[in-house]
Amino acid sequence: MPTHIKTLIVVPENNSTMEPEISALCPALAPLAVARVKRPPRTLLLEDLPAYAGATLDAVAPFTSERWDLLIYGCTAAGFLGGPGSNAVMVESLRERTGAPVVSTAGAVVDVLREGKVAETAVVTPYLQPVNDGLRAYLEASGIRVETLNSFFCKTTAELGSVTEEEVLDLARRTVTKQSKSLFLACSQLPTLNAIAQLRRELDIPVWSSIQATAWASARAMISNGFEVRTT
Repeated sequence: MPTHIKTLIVVPENNSTMEPEISALCPALAPLAVARVKRPPRTLLLEDLPAYAGATLDAVAPFTSERWDLLIYGCTAAGFLGGPGSNAVMVESLRERTGAPVVSTAGAVVDVLREGKVAETAVVTPYLQPVNDGLRAYLEASGIRVETLNSFFCKTTAELGSVTEEEVLDLARRTVTKQSKSLFLACSQLPTLNAIAQLRRELDIPVWSSIQATAWASARAMISNGFEVRTT
């Protein structure tokens, strides 16, 4: 059974969290090649998506001469803003250009919540309201109701990059209610590697982050393609 998995991860140029956390969660994917997508220094808006889609394909172009076992499209906000249809178009475009199976973070979040039979969730994000609205619409279009949502409302990528794991834990604890059936920590920049296990113990409900969902979906995709993959 093949064990070496050649993986390309596509993330916004400011993202400093997803590569190390995916590598920790799925060691079989490491070391990851990284394609960084140029983006505005502020939170993405709906009107940014055409340019961002073009920048995504430009970022991947230098890697298309190589053969990849897996491509991870880790641009969470872009996936939520554009909706399931737009995310599917980007996934297909990346698949066509690289010939690799593609896992998207936005798609992985829905898949892992559905797998756990989650129909309603509390949500923590770093986003401004337009992306929060897009996230809510994306989940609800997929049959998952947002029970309650709190955000750091980061205005810039610098603000986003300064959020700590302890701050994520604090906002998560203040977001869940006695009625919460699940908790989702959105954004592949938020540090959540150690927070997930702690929150699962404290809350005794399913807790997932964008990165944890992506690692889960990546492992499942690779196992279905004959690879041996263990996750931590």
